[in-house]
Amino acid sequence: MSDVERLDGPQRDGRESSVLAGVSNAMVALHKEQFGRGPVRARTTFAGDDTLICTLQDALLPAEQALVDIGHQDRVQEARMFFQMATREKFISAVEELTGRTVVAFSSATDPDAAVVWEVFRLQPSDARTT
Repeated sequence: MSDVERLDGPQRDGRESSVLAGVSNAMVALHKEQFGRGPVRARTTFAGDDTLICTLQDALLPAEQALVDIGHQDRVQEARMFFQMATREKFISAVEELTGRTVVAFSSATDPDAAVVWEVFRLQPSDARTT
């Protein structure tokens, strides 16, 4: 399931809504492909004009949840950091393809207690794009 909205106001047009839904769907698909299980819910939003945030809920693997249950949240965060390093090009490529913009920075954050993952992309500013 994907939800889309802008943090800084109403959506500009149908294309933006379609791009945000596409990013949500791509992040869910990549999580399924890379981790064997996808999140239950995904929502992608813009924070300003150049930062794209995808929030993935109920995103932990069963083994990760078991680690959380015994108090090893740090192990989950550490493992997710290594997953990000190993798969970052796939995430970046998907966002660049869907947005038509270059990703200049990418980071992933995990809150193991909430079972939430954020994929954050800083895009090249619109006015810096070449046509």
